[in-house]
Amino acid sequence: MALITKAIRGTQDVLPKESYQWHVMEDVMRRVCAAHGFREIRTPVFEHTELFQRSVGETTDVVQKEMYTFEDKGGRSITLRPEGTAGAVRAMLEHGIYNEGLPIKAYYFTSCYRYEKPQAGRLREFHQFGVEVFGAPAPAADAEIISLAKSVFDCLGVQGLSLEINSIGCPNCRPNYHKALKEYFSSHKEELCATCQDRLERNPMRILDCKSPVCSQIAQGAPVMLDYLCDDCRDHFDSVKKHLDALDISYTVNPKIVRGLDYYTRTVFEFVSGDIGAQSTVCGGGRYDGLVKMMGGPDMPSLGFGLGLERLLLTLQKQDGSFMQVKDATCDLYIVGLGEEAQLAAFRMVRDVRDGSLCAECDLSGRSLKAQMKYADKLGAKFTMVLGEDELKSGVARIKNMQTGQQQEIGIGEEFFQNFAQLYTQFMHQDGLDQ
Repeated sequence: MALITKAIRGTQDVLPKESYQWHVMEDVMRRVCAAHGFREIRTPVFEHTELFQRSVGETTDVVQKEMYTFEDKGGRSITLRPEGTAGAVRAMLEHGIYNEGLPIKAYYFTSCYRYEKPQAGRLREFHQFGVEVFGAPAPAADAEIISLAKSVFDCLGVQGLSLEINSIGCPNCRPNYHKALKEYFSSHKEELCATCQDRLERNPMRILDCKSPVCSQIAQGAPVMLDYLCDDCRDHFDSVKKHLDALDISYTVNPKIVRGLDYYTRTVFEFVSGDIGAQSTVCGGGRYDGLVKMMGGPDMPSLGFGLGLERLLLTLQKQDGSFMQVKDATCDLYIVGLGEEAQLAAFRMVRDVRDGSLCAECDLSGRSLKAQMKYADKLGAKFTMVLGEDELKSGVARIKNMQTGQQQEIGIGEEFFQNFAQLYTQFMHQDGLDQ
């Protein structure tokens, strides 16, 4: 029978045999965030469209070309979130979290949606790990979130990443830079794509981020923001570099980084991989000191980053393979029940093992002994145990170590879980699996 439909182009399924890799990444990120004093925030998958138009910027590719926007049954314009920061700012302001004391440190795991040409590392539904810091003006905050991202990469064993940083100034010094950009790009106006011709008048910095090969080539000769920084922005950037040096974090100043969203100010940065082709940015972020005020809140300097989980996983998979050797959780004990009474007993014993935070399974399909043992092997069960009439009468069964083939007797009464837990602990210690 033919399938009714298949997954939409630009989306992908994470299958049970693959999901543990996501768990490993997310567990590391949660631990690193906890160590840095960050707490999780969760926001809706869709918001009012104006939230992203105002925050992301109407001249960006995201707003102009990529957002999934629709009208709901109440006639309201709704957009699936294309990034995580705007929703986090909205939630922070709506619930008055800034009254709890500053700085606010938050992190999230979120799905995002952009209508782009699908390719390796770029999907229409993708997932981000992000952090946001509200109310921290000091350059040390910039260095801290960069350090947090690096700690995640180090804990996961990511290799070959390079950190690139830049400053794109503030509203005080950016007008002079915009003027210089307009003068430069005006001489190439006829060569620019239609979108960039519009940007030339509205926001010439966006031309620097255009994906068109022609516009990208023209942008190579454009003036750089570092030459137009005001004293405050220059001092801030110099201090960020000093803090990174104090943490022994290597970096390269790349004056071409502008990031793809309008809300950025001052520090911007990217962690770049050479292993995943054109979509080489694994993590990107920076400051957005004016965003909170622009969205109706107090004047509150803020910053953060977004890390693409699909791109990170792709990077890990293309390296030495050690990450792919991380073992998925397997069944600790499979209990075979022969006959109705034994099956009921197995069902109860499995419950007790699970209550003790170990993984246990029993038959749910009415299989034969041979079929159940075959299934236990597919599950990768560490131990198996057969229950039948004789075992129930004697109160003793034989449990088998599936790795060594060794068998030994074990009491199956009320003390069963304690007996099994002791045996399991010995097995883990002997195999070095408790490291």
